[in-house]
Amino acid sequence: MSGISSTQRKLARHFKRNPWLAFLPYLLGAVIFFFLPSLVPVGSWFPALTSRNVSFTEFVNELRADHLERVEITPNEFIGMLKAPPNRSGGQVITATRLPGIDETPLLKEMEAHHVTVAGHMDASHPFLAGLLAWLPFLLLIGMSAYGAWRTRRAMGPLQFGSRAKIYDRSKQMPVTFADVAGIDEAKAELQEIVEFLRSPDRYRRLGGRIPRGVLLIGPPGTGKTLLARAVAGEAKVPFFSISGSEFVEMFVGVGAARVRELFEEAKKKSPCIVFIDELDAIGKSRSSGRGMIVSHDEREQTLNQLLVEMDGFDRSTNVIIMAATNTPEVLDPALLRPGRFDRQVIVDRPDLEGRLAILRVHAKAIPLSAEVDLRTIAARTPGMVGADLANVVNEAALLAARRGAAQVAQSDLEAAIDRVMLGLEKKSRVMTPEEKQRVAYHEGGHALAALSLPNADPVHRVSIIPRTMGALGHTLQLPTQERYLMTKPQLQDQIAVMLGGRAAEDLVYQGVVSTGAGDDLQRATALARQMVTRFGMSDRLGNLTYGEPGEARYLKTWLAREERDYSERTAEEIDAEIRRIMDSSYQRVKEILERRRDVLEQIVKALMEKETIEESDLKALLGAAPEQQLPEPVAHP
Repeated sequence: MSGISSTQRKLARHFKRNPWLAFLPYLLGAVIFFFLPSLVPVGSWFPALTSRNVSFTEFVNELRADHLERVEITPNEFIGMLKAPPNRSGGQVITATRLPGIDETPLLKEMEAHHVTVAGHMDASHPFLAGLLAWLPFLLLIGMSAYGAWRTRRAMGPLQFGSRAKIYDRSKQMPVTFADVAGIDEAKAELQEIVEFLRSPDRYRRLGGRIPRGVLLIGPPGTGKTLLARAVAGEAKVPFFSISGSEFVEMFVGVGAARVRELFEEAKKKSPCIVFIDELDAIGKSRSSGRGMIVSHDEREQTLNQLLVEMDGFDRSTNVIIMAATNTPEVLDPALLRPGRFDRQVIVDRPDLEGRLAILRVHAKAIPLSAEVDLRTIAARTPGMVGADLANVVNEAALLAARRGAAQVAQSDLEAAIDRVMLGLEKKSRVMTPEEKQRVAYHEGGHALAALSLPNADPVHRVSIIPRTMGALGHTLQLPTQERYLMTKPQLQDQIAVMLGGRAAEDLVYQGVVSTGAGDDLQRATALARQMVTRFGMSDRLGNLTYGEPGEARYLKTWLAREERDYSERTAEEIDAEIRRIMDSSYQRVKEILERRRDVLEQIVKALMEKETIEESDLKALLGAAPEQQLPEPVAHP
């Protein structure tokens, strides 16, 4: 090895890493062998002979005059050698350009008739070159596909045809119990029976009872369905298999079904245990919705069929419980929901005020809170938020406190975290002109004054004209005094009037010159008015009827189906007229309120221009006025 140079060793290592480089010399030799005759002119082989360019007509005349001895045909020209004259030792070479589009077969016959030696090809291109160019796109496509498949295989590793379910061993990680789950007490009570069965199954079998084989958790995203399933496993102290529905489906048909079989075989070996399938709708969608259409998916349907068979074939003595979670139960196949499979459906709904308070207390255990923090106020400020949202709020508050160098999280940090999650960051770089700022102040002041003047409106917590990153130039925040599960017609009317308060204030102050700032208000108010007419039967003219189909029913239709209304064109015109009447009467009503209390509106605008944000206490001290009485609704005339 001492006689081998470093360059040779580098080449050896390079060829070892890239063995395909060894074929390059052979490829280069093939290219030279096939292409060199077509690339090098024939006349260049006779450097001692003089060459003269002639026209194609002159070349044909020389041929017919029997002056040519031999002819070389190249892709672009004819090269002819003239016969040597008696007094000269060598002939002359003439070159003529081949004319495209001309049939040269008669010319070849004349050359044979005059006994001219012919060499070369009549085709304009070399046959090997023409064939290579014809197949080149296909070869490139095949090569790129093979290279892409090789890179994908190298990145993903070998295909796994077995189960990908993760087994969470309670002895190797911190267990999750029902104490870690808050805000969903009804769902925990439903699942407590599952825990008792896994702990002492003989207690139920002695009386002939049969525990549900499948439990389906239904609820919006972030409500804690996965956490609840892990809490069941932690309480029962049994193995917990966790897998997502999308992990069953692969590009090869039959892989998902094989994974389902292997998953259930492993679960039976670990009995008693819990198998949790997250996002069940990935494999459990209704098979009839896409049958006979291009949206059908054979792999997903085979996986679903195998899941149905495995759940139906459970041995009653096997203590294996299937838990699944979804937020779109309306798309699931009916065979999954029948008794014997997912017998029990547990609704994991959004938490109410007390539920949000309990969730905040759970997450607040990990952070230091100052004595002034009132979690009940924070819970009241977050209606509609789920557990994941509240955890995000607490985390954002901790980050804000750390950013300002505080030792504890204050109430202001939690308030700012809510604003950041719901409205976005303060857009301090967005500088509005004084005219725009004043218009925004009148707009938000109109919302606030309308909410303070109407008896059924929620109290105003804050008014601000500070721009936010989510597009809002200002906001008026209302907090309900209590959770509402029913809304009366006067409450909905007051809610629409508050939404229109900003536009009414601009219309009143700027004498009909309005801006685009009320676009979102008009959209939400129109949608609410349409629901009053078509869903809630709150129209005296149209009566106690519903019109159209709800969104869930439309979702189940196939994408090729054409949506049809269940009412006539005349009824559609009456619906539009009723919506317009509700909007116009609410707008006129709130505009009259703002006209009567114009001085109060000016005070709110003045305070906003100075402070940019007015809290509830400052607003009450500024106004000190009781809400106005409910005004009679204008009567609609046909």
